[in-house]
Amino acid sequence: MTTPPAPRRRPHRPAWAGRNYTLLTAAAVVTGLGNSGALIAAAFAVLDAGGDGGDVGLVAAARTLPLVAFLLIGGALADRLPRHRVMVAANALNCASQGLFAVLVLSGEARLWQMAVLAALGGIGQAFFGPAAEGMLFSSVTSEQSARAFALFRMGLNGSQIGGAALGGALVAIVGPGWVLAVDAAAFAVAGALRALLDVSHIAPREPGGGMLRDLREGWQEFIGRPWLWSIVVQFAVVNAVVAAAEAVYGPLVAEDHLGGARPWGFALAAFGAGTVVGGLTMCAGDRGGCCS
Repeated sequence: MTTPPAPRRRPHRPAWAGRNYTLLTAAAVVTGLGNSGALIAAAFAVLDAGGDGGDVGLVAAARTLPLVAFLLIGGALADRLPRHRVMVAANALNCASQGLFAVLVLSGEARLWQMAVLAALGGIGQAFFGPAAEGMLFSSVTSEQSARAFALFRMGLNGSQIGGAALGGALVAIVGPGWVLAVDAAAFAVAGALRALLDVSHIAPREPGGGMLRDLREGWQEFIGRPWLWSIVVQFAVVNAVVAAAEAVYGPLVAEDHLGGARPWGFALAAFGAGTVVGGLTMCAGDRGGCCS
């Protein structure tokens, strides 16, 4: 008498984490792995091309300024177009810009202005991606599970950034920044493919608003009319600017001059990411249901 085979156990995931949430989280993990290494690679690509600290800062600013400038427009566009299409289009732009960045670095022909332009395109892509991604994530779960879902999502993203920073720093030291940028381009391609599989049939079409310029103007008036809101935004803008300067400019310079290159800086960023994971776990510990229930 033969014993029937044991049923295959399906991988455990929270009951509330449906197909869209799983796809969004998987795509975020993939891009987190690629992006963390690419941030290190971009800085060392500038240094390898003969640039100095000012040049590294210029390329970092070229990415950050368009991100800030186009963020409101990206939010308004995400309210008018299907969010998953905006996300896929932004991923395609990031894939193309990082791929070209990689080709230039690998060919040894990268110029400072070219790297700055490609970094700016990456910032524009992120500006359009961010608002659409946030709305899409919260539409994939119920409002009761949104805090838990976001905490688990951030834990997965931060975990991938830990591994991506450590691995990216090591790869920059071993094979050079060009290949790390190529990996990031491939990660954007994979993430875009995953997001193209999202099921949006349950999302009701949004009613057209009163025009993008009108909505932007009304939104700005609402923003400046709440001192508590804009004061918090200004505070975090200053903090983020300081952190970004340390991560994108000062850190790579110190690593290059005193620590032996990209690898130790990758481990330093990984340690920073580990702290964010601990914060996510602490948030889950305060939730009676836990993040994964």
